Amino acid sequence: KQTINAEGAWLTPGFVDIHTHYDGQASWDETFSPSIGHGSTTVVMGNCGVGFAPLAHNTPHEQQRLVQLMEGVEDIPGAALSEGVRFNWTDFPSYMAALDALPHSLDYACLVPHDPLRMAVMGERALAQEAATAQDCAAMQSLLRAALQAGAAGFSTGRSDNHRNSRGQWTPASEAGDTELAALASAFAGLGHGVIQLVNDFDVLRG
Repeated sequence: KQTINAEGAWLTPGFVDIHTHYDGQASWDETFSPSIGHGSTTVVMGNCGVGFAPLAHNTPHEQQRLVQLMEGVEDIPGAALSEGVRFNWTDFPSYMAALDALPHSLDYACLVPHDPLRMAVMGERALAQEAATAQDCAAMQSLLRAALQAGAAGFSTGRSDNHRNSRGQWTPASEAGDTELAALASAFAGLGHGVIQLVNDFDVLRG
């Protein structure tokens, strides 16, 4: 038995850090630093619509695009991401499985990010801000549904004009129309869990 002198300190439940960007770091750092040092016992990642899964073909070109996206939006050095992220996955369930195979000091929950989801389905058309076709929407909806059924906590999208990749380009989903967003929200139908996170400049419904 051990007695700890907590005089002058607070005793609290473990904190849940609901907005993090450990999507890459989780593949090499089991401690989720610095969240672990602030009393967090659970972190939520995949916020703002950016992340590292799914991938269509897992090519170096695709990987670099996601690195540039995270570097620009969240100011995480691209060199560290390129060196550290393992990219031993393709779809989102295999991403979660790859993370689950590693030791971690904290619990974590994954949101499915809109930008890589859109890029996996639409490729260059996503980067060119083209409107998603009905077939594109159905494919994204299917991938999101599969991720949610595999244990993803929800879906995130970002529509802030402040968010650009390291080359200054708009994020792929920043102008996604309401038809696309509605299709993605429909992926939650009938499930017993799931949240939607939206980061925006209050102009989300623009057609």
